[in-house]
Parts: sequence; structure tokens; C-alpha cells
Amino acid sequence: MPVYVRILASVLAMLGAGTAAGAHGREILPPVPTPTDLKPGSITCDECPYPAPSKYLDLSVYSQDVRIAYMDIAPTGPANGHVVLLMHGNNFGGFYFGDIIDGLTSAGFRVVAPDQIGYGKSSKPIAPYNFNTQARNTQLILEQEGIDRVMAVGHSMGGMLATRFTTQYPDSVERLVIYNPIGLSDNRFNRPMMPVEQIYERILQTDYQSTRRNLSRYVGHDPSAWNDKFELYTRIRASWTLSSDFPRLAMVQAIIRQMLYQDPVVYDWPHIQVPTLAFGGAEDLLLGPAEVFRERMQVLADTIPNGNGRVLLFPGLGHVPHLERPDIIVPALVEYLLEGVE
Repeated sequence: MPVYVRILASVLAMLGAGTAAGAHGREILPPVPTPTDLKPGSITCDECPYPAPSKYLDLSVYSQDVRIAYMDIAPTGPANGHVVLLMHGNNFGGFYFGDIIDGLTSAGFRVVAPDQIGYGKSSKPIAPYNFNTQARNTQLILEQEGIDRVMAVGHSMGGMLATRFTTQYPDSVERLVIYNPIGLSDNRFNRPMMPVEQIYERILQTDYQSTRRNLSRYVGHDPSAWNDKFELYTRIRASWTLSSDFPRLAMVQAIIRQMLYQDPVVYDWPHIQVPTLAFGGAEDLLLGPAEVFRERMQVLADTIPNGNGRVLLFPGLGHVPHLERPDIIVPALVEYLLEGVE
């Protein structure tokens, strides 16, 4: 029996269908005082706990000289000759992939994990942002490293980028995992786009408490899943708001939010030509009720041509399940990717 089937059976027995605590407008986490030891943090993530050193590639973005950071981690187990490309979500950089990187490198994969421009250790230019440019920047990293093909894994916003990367550079991708993605529907016809200035002014009001409330949505299904890792990333993001450079980061974040609104990738799905797994926690509440998320993940898989789509969702886990239960998520992800190893 495959390991992910055994894990799924275990999770079902332990957790059942999960609950949506906090999904009905209630405060998800009990309030806590704002930490008194919180200090200004670098918007280039100098204090972030990256699991490996970063490399840098110089680029030009709208005539601005910038650099994109990425980790390039060699396998720790016997090398299997394959590379996994990890694409992070909107509230993170590559720093939160530590457990996944450990699992992949132990299984013999080389791992490349960029910080997209505007995130993590990469530059924060005030310029237009779009998934096509992010995909191109990622391809330039692979060319810099002499990598011809990857297995692409994208979490949250990274799931949208991994989708676009796969359709823009089909010869570069041999297998795709779309992991608790956002962008599962085109919502442009439900509401008008908010002006960037209005988004910017709202982001400028961000502090520790609002950051904690925002990230707590990831454990709305089970507030007890909030742990030291979620708290650490809350502190990191809140530290940026105390930096004198935060207005620049706030504008970058505002522009990126417009990108997420303007560029749904749902129309890319029919153009994916590789085995694709719609993967992650089944109790993701970012779209509303978890049932909506599960339905859209099934639509995603069903839309992949030639029967190449598959769904694997774990009950009881939310939007960032590798921070909740890496012991469940990492082995299942590794097993799926190993199916593509000859």
C-alpha cells in the first residue's frame, strides 16, 4: 500500500473531517499581548531562518537593476538525477520550506527554491508584477545552474506561478504539484479591482496583531494547529512593519495584490501536458467553506488533459499543512515525485 494511502487512512481515523473553528467570523486565536521584544526587521529578510545559504542572480526589471535570491541544495541521500523546484506563497519566502527540503534531499532530489522578486532576500523594486515575468526569472535561474528539467511544486500563490511556469516553459517541467493554491477561481466579475493606493494605505496599517490575525486564517479549521513556526513567521512579518523601509515593501505588496486579482491562472489548466497533482490540506478555508476548496481542486485535476490530473487532499489539515504536520505531508509529496524517477 502506498505510504500516502496509509497516511490518509491514519489521518481520517485521527482527525475525521475536521472542523471550521473561526470560519464563521469569530476570532480564531485567543488574543495575546504584542511582544515587547519585537524589533525592526530587514525587508530583505536578513533575519529569516533559511534552511540553506542563498545564491543570487542579477536581473533587470523595468530598467531597474535587481537580484533574485535562491537556494540550491544538493541531495543528502543517493542522488536520483532529478531536480525539484519549490515556489513559495505570497506570505512567505523560501525560508518556510525547511521540512520539505529535508525530505526531498534525503530522497535524492536536488532542490532549487527561489525567492521571487518582491519576496524574501530578493530585491523589492516598485514596478509592475506579473506571473509571466516571475516565470521568466525562474527560468533564468535554471539556465544559470544548467538545469534542463524540474519537477515543479508550488504552494499557495506559488501554485499559480508553478502553473504559469509549466505552460510558459513546458519543456522545463516533467511533473507538477499544485499545493493548496490560491487562484482556483476567476473572481474578477464578482467585485471591481481595488485601487493600488487604497491597498497601500491599508497595508501601511499592518502591525503584529493584524499580522497574527491574517496568518491565523491558515488554522481556522483547527486553532490548536497554531504552533511555534506560525508564531515565528508572524514575528518576522510584523518586524518588517517596524522598518523604515516598510513603505517600499507595502507598495510592492499592494502591486502584487493587484497581480493576484488581474491574472487568474484557471485558464492555464487545459494547457498543462505533464502529470499533475492537486495536493494539500483538505480544510483550506481561504476560499470560504472547505467544501468549495475541495470542489475546485477536483475541477483543477479534471481539467488537466489526457487524464494527467490527480487529487490528494488530507482531512484535518489547512492551507499550510507542512507547518502543521510535516510527518504527513512530506512523505506523501516525496512519494508522488518519486513516481517520476526512472
